[in-house]
Amino acid sequence: MIRPYKPNDKETLLQLFELNTPQYFDKNELHDFEKYLDKNAATYLTIEVDHTIVGGTGYYINENDNSGRITWIFFDPNYSGQGLGRQSVEYCLEVLGKDNRVEKFIVTTSQLAYQFFEKFGYTTMRIEKNYWGEGLDLYEMEKPNK
Repeated sequence: MIRPYKPNDKETLLQLFELNTPQYFDKNELHDFEKYLDKNAATYLTIEVDHTIVGGTGYYINENDNSGRITWIFFDPNYSGQGLGRQSVEYCLEVLGKDNRVEKFIVTTSQLAYQFFEKFGYTTMRIEKNYWGEGLDLYEMEKPNK
């Protein structure tokens, strides 16, 4: 189930984030994620399976470039390969795609997940080595909002 984030989800999501560190996130990103939750709770989503929090994802509109962005997507590693990522991205794209301000979709990810976003029609626009942390490169990806 995809549902709106609630403040009491925070501790579990922080623990799940740490389960994805250092493989998918640099340890220094934990603080950034925590700040994001504090400031963007209205557009963060909690993912549950059988009433258990197993992940989350956020989205927002950047009015500076009329983009809809998906951010901070991660899951409990025990739930990988179950289609939760696909469901989460499709949900966010649907919500963002309904907003008339959104001309394009942008995601910033790493070399470990860019191929996942290619399945949704995203193309890589820019790569920056060691952007997120040592060994974690930035892949900035984009797709039009049709």
